[in-house]
Amino acid sequence: MSRELLTSQKNNSGILLDPRTKLAVLITIAVFILGGSYEGIMQYYIIVLAAIPLLLLSAARKWKGAVLYILILGGSLCLEMFGLSRLTGVANYIAVAIVGILLRFTPSVVMGYFVVTTTTVSEFVAAMERLHLPQQITIPMSVMFRFFPTVAEEWSAIGDAMWMRGVRFGGGKVGAILEYRIVPMMICSVKIGEELSQAALTRGLGGPVKRTNICKLGFHVQDVIFLLICLGAFAAQIYVLAARG
Repeated sequence: MSRELLTSQKNNSGILLDPRTKLAVLITIAVFILGGSYEGIMQYYIIVLAAIPLLLLSAARKWKGAVLYILILGGSLCLEMFGLSRLTGVANYIAVAIVGILLRFTPSVVMGYFVVTTTTVSEFVAAMERLHLPQQITIPMSVMFRFFPTVAEEWSAIGDAMWMRGVRFGGGKVGAILEYRIVPMMICSVKIGEELSQAALTRGLGGPVKRTNICKLGFHVQDVIFLLICLGAFAAQIYVLAARG
């Protein structure tokens, strides 16, 4: 999974979606699962939205991500249905908080992982230009699009360097592991942000001349289906609000 996150290359297998469709699905999942209500018909529509990341990961043959998603979401649901009623006191409060966070955040995080690992930066920039978004939005988002995978790569490299030097948890080296991992990570994060910004400007982002792009974008049948699902979520929420009066 980590290697896929670092490469972020286009995958021709699975359900091919336009980057704009992926963003629409991601925003819809974040809005209704993370911050929406679970009343009326929405409690069933939430299940549909939560199943979309699993469907896309399975179609793209990202089995590790799909299995991890099932384990986290399924375990949280089982704990909510069968475990919370048996807990009392502080343990109950902690379990409720953990279950609530996992159930609401996991679908959005997994969908974001799918977007990052199946969309190249060129496709993302081309999609933003098709949406006629200003460069003040496109450039920071394109930098952020590569920031987290690069930070993950640096985190892995720092971990390998620590392992080679015998710095691990335990053995009286807890302070050393914080010093050797957190401090380099903070410095690398600042440098990565600056280097990615310079790379974006070097490639012509922010220039007065319109950039050309060879990425082929367009909506197909699968895009229309997922966009209709997104519109259905908003329609269902409006219906719930209207029924509430």
